[in-house]
Amino acid sequence: MNRPSLLLCVRKLVLGIGLATLAQVSLAQDSPFPAMLSRNHFRSGEGTLRAFAPISAATRHSIVKFNVDGETVALGAVVDTNGLTLTKASEIKKGKLTCWLATEREVDAELLSVDEEEDVALVQVHAQGLEPIRWAFGEVSIGQWAITPGIGESPHAVGIISALSRKIRPQRAFIGVQFDFSTSLPKIGELLPGLGAEKAGLKPGDFIIAIEGAVVTNRAQVVETLRDFRVGQTIKLRIQRAEEQFEVVVQLMLPNSDRLRREFDPEQGLGQLGGEVSHRAEGFEQAIEHDTVLQPWLCGGPLVNLDGEAIGLNIARAGRVTTYALSSKLVKRIVEKLKSMPQLPSENSK
Repeated sequence: MNRPSLLLCVRKLVLGIGLATLAQVSLAQDSPFPAMLSRNHFRSGEGTLRAFAPISAATRHSIVKFNVDGETVALGAVVDTNGLTLTKASEIKKGKLTCWLATEREVDAELLSVDEEEDVALVQVHAQGLEPIRWAFGEVSIGQWAITPGIGESPHAVGIISALSRKIRPQRAFIGVQFDFSTSLPKIGELLPGLGAEKAGLKPGDFIIAIEGAVVTNRAQVVETLRDFRVGQTIKLRIQRAEEQFEVVVQLMLPNSDRLRREFDPEQGLGQLGGEVSHRAEGFEQAIEHDTVLQPWLCGGPLVNLDGEAIGLNIARAGRVTTYALSSKLVKRIVEKLKSMPQLPSENSK
């Protein structure tokens, strides 16, 4: 189906849903009871999803569904005719990696390389006849349709773009210190037990004077600088202790107490009130935000427009109605980076 026909078909179907809804409201105006929209016509309802079926028909052979040891973990977007496919890296655990195709066939797959910064993996799907996803050109607009297709005849979900591409900072992580609030200088007052600073041998009374070679002069600078690092990463600190200066390497961690986590980061956990979020839901260079309600396993595949072109790669469910997709411009750069990286040992995909 060509693009003009696809777009016309979708518009007719969406218009049909709208007219049917208006008819229901019109009839309800003559009734003493309030109008109720049929669940079938909710945005996630079967009727609405069927209206976007032409999108799935145009893209389903460019999408795969990944399983690890028989459990579905993520979708994937095919990027070339040889079966190279992108997906969400943190969902590809160790185990037997396979994928389901739109032809209802399960085939083997092999993890090739991983971009840790953006949580994207390049996977070799061992199948012939796959169609590369078509990437959209230009910028997205707030309010435009955002469709998450799969390998089936109807998409998994539809929504709208709610925020333009921007940097998504990582989940707040800690070196494990409480500052001495009697001064604005970055002077350590206490150490949090079991975290990176204590393990690195820091002591109360030490001053942090540089992070990764960049000089810091107050507490606020330290806190702001650390916000760009993720849990598990290590940083090099320059420390002043009395008349001595030295460097230590400290790992960023989360407090091992839920109470301490809430105390130091009150916003943490609020996004989970609407259901399960992705294991890695923050820390992306450029991500589009849309209001589609996706389960974490529905990430890793393309987010497409009404022309069936990918405007991004769904990368994380971050909240009740917040899902992030890496912008198509960024994804194209990631593909080239992943192709140039050394291939991972084959045992990682077994």
